[in-house]
Amino acid sequence: MGAGRLNAIISQPVAVDADVSGFTWAVADLDALAKSVAIVLLGQSQHAARIIAALEPVAPAFSDADLIADARVQMLIRGTTENERKVSRFHRDGFLFECMSWIVARQGANERTFFKDPHIDATSHGLDGLIVELHPTDPEIRCATICEDKCTTNARLLFKRDVMRAFGDHHSNKRSRDLIANAAAIIRESGLNGTDASKAAASVLKKSVRNYRAALTTGVLAGERRARLFRGFNGLDGITQAQRIGATFEIAGDIRVWFQQLAEGVMAALDEFAATPDENDV
Repeated sequence: MGAGRLNAIISQPVAVDADVSGFTWAVADLDALAKSVAIVLLGQSQHAARIIAALEPVAPAFSDADLIADARVQMLIRGTTENERKVSRFHRDGFLFECMSWIVARQGANERTFFKDPHIDATSHGLDGLIVELHPTDPEIRCATICEDKCTTNARLLFKRDVMRAFGDHHSNKRSRDLIANAAAIIRESGLNGTDASKAAASVLKKSVRNYRAALTTGVLAGERRARLFRGFNGLDGITQAQRIGATFEIAGDIRVWFQQLAEGVMAALDEFAATPDENDV
């Protein structure tokens, strides 16, 4: 990680087993995390990336009362029945965790790494994340990491049922069109024109350049429990241990209570942004 970066989340390597390389995430600065998520929620993820790289102050690029009000709604639990509110909470917390996954990746990025932005609608579906690292000078992909992020109280079930199904589809190229389209869109940031970006994106079909990163919320894990969580990851054949990445965000208490705390921090950040005069309005 570069000197001076805003590292709201610390990612540390941890042993899993011979098939999986592991990482644990821990929040080092909840206030900084909440502000970064709030800026993503305002549709300003590219600006948030510059904040993470310590190239801009921790504030939105611009603010607008309607924009902030709409962003606040995304953090609220909605619904008239218990089940509707439960689903709303799951969607909200999933969005927050997707932002955390994106922030972790951004913190360790170099200038030739490009990202799919997080969904700003908490109910959006599709590819959770894609990280593409290009050759230092040439328009070719050195590494493409497909991400599946699950905020859950049943990590093992979702890994087996949802994460491995999605990874399996990618591994057999059943989602190749979506993957290529996303890769081409994000690597255009390197300055490639649309045609050259599409040609470069074709490399994501090669298993040799692919990583698969599963990120899950869990209780505190130790030794064998971590290996059990990611059991079956070796079903993605023809790749190495380093290409199967299992990341965990471990919470000692109630997962939903922790994410409620983060959501309240995001709303507080939005309130702070709303109370700060926008230089564009001066």
